[in-house]
Amino acid sequence: MGDSASAISLKAEPIFHIGSLPITNTLLLTWGVLIVFVCIGLFLRKRWHLVPGKLQMTLETLTEEALKLMDSVLGNRSVSERYFPLVTTIFFFILVSNWMGIFPGLGSIGFFEHGAEGQAFVPFFRSPASDLNFTLALAVISVFMTNVLAVQKLGFFAHAKKFLNFKNPIHFFVGILEFVSEFAKVISFSFRLFGNVFAGEVLLIIIGVLVPFVIPMPFIFLEIFVGFIQSFIFAMLTLVFIATAISTHGDSHDSKIVEITT
Repeated sequence: MGDSASAISLKAEPIFHIGSLPITNTLLLTWGVLIVFVCIGLFLRKRWHLVPGKLQMTLETLTEEALKLMDSVLGNRSVSERYFPLVTTIFFFILVSNWMGIFPGLGSIGFFEHGAEGQAFVPFFRSPASDLNFTLALAVISVFMTNVLAVQKLGFFAHAKKFLNFKNPIHFFVGILEFVSEFAKVISFSFRLFGNVFAGEVLLIIIGVLVPFVIPMPFIFLEIFVGFIQSFIFAMLTLVFIATAISTHGDSHDSKIVEITT
């Protein structure tokens, strides 16, 4: 990039080290997101009453609508309530991470680093989803928990038959494909979120350098919308995979095929 002060780095930049562990700018913002969630949780805990106020009524309404959406996929309210914490946690964690990553002024706090390619600006905070490690970790958690919940619902051996079925060569081959598809989910999950968020970050940097006043605002609102859509897609795909995993072999033939695309 020469001596450019606005170089775009594909990987997260380390800010400092704890021993041999590098603490990157994406990790710092991830910790910031966790702090935000803790503060919101403590705030709501003190204001949650038997007789709800306006804020509590709004949150209860949103919860009811989210459960209705989950009912449309899972077909049962008790099942929706069981998996509600996992799905909504994934949704809000990605949403807040994406929105904090484009918070005005946050990316302009940092320092200049001199390297082999010249001087470059390194922000202290960067969108967590622009780091492939972050999206890969979320994808692994999502796929892992999907299989854990399936084992809890169906039992270990019943779920294992999905991958290891020796009834005939066709079932065995289908089981191998199912096993490979679990790894494909991880790759699809991680690169979909990483690609969209990183592309948005690059777009904002380029627009901010070329036309730093007024013009970037529509793109910021666009990234706010994209951040919401990507978190919604990730959460809904997790929900659909859970619904598929906890269904028995017989139910899977009668279930609806749900396809969510960006």
